[in-house]
Amino acid sequence: MGDELKGKKIAFLATDMFEQVELTEPWKAVEQAGGTPELVSLKPGQIQGFNHYDKADKFKVDKTVEEVSASDYDGYMQPGGVGNPDTLRMDENAVNFVREFFEQGKPAAVICHGPWILVEAGVVGGRTVTSWPSLQTDIRNAGGNWVDKEVVVDNGLVTSRKPDDLPAFNKKMVEEFAEGKHAGQKRSVHAKATPS
Repeated sequence: MGDELKGKKIAFLATDMFEQVELTEPWKAVEQAGGTPELVSLKPGQIQGFNHYDKADKFKVDKTVEEVSASDYDGYMQPGGVGNPDTLRMDENAVNFVREFFEQGKPAAVICHGPWILVEAGVVGGRTVTSWPSLQTDIRNAGGNWVDKEVVVDNGLVTSRKPDDLPAFNKKMVEEFAEGKHAGQKRSVHAKATPS
């Protein structure tokens, strides 16, 4: 067990229909680096994980988005799955919670369909990110530069495309969480594309 993240608390934001491995593997990586992960969701109780389209395990929620703020954490991790980020981006508290991390310059790690909430929070403008390929138009329309790579790091924001990318994603995620705040995170907030 390492100690790169000793004393650091990381928010894992998820709701029902998250891709289970995209939560459990980064969670393990944070714990193995000495950090403390906390599961933040829209409501108390448990949330349902999925293995692609099949129900998987249920996970106990530690806190709701209404109970927390980004100042309670040192970083933020967002798993994908189609239903998870789509539901989260419709919740004003979840979107504000994500935006706060960027306003405070704190590192974020987002995988697969997760960047949908970044688009909603207005934090992808001028950033280079990757995601599940179906999000590329949304990201470009929000002013982001979408690329097809295993892992992309842009001023404290780590993004990857899919579960196969998790080893590279987790390594960079731990590095960025260990580095702490990034001035470039703050500059991206609200740098949206201007509608034509």
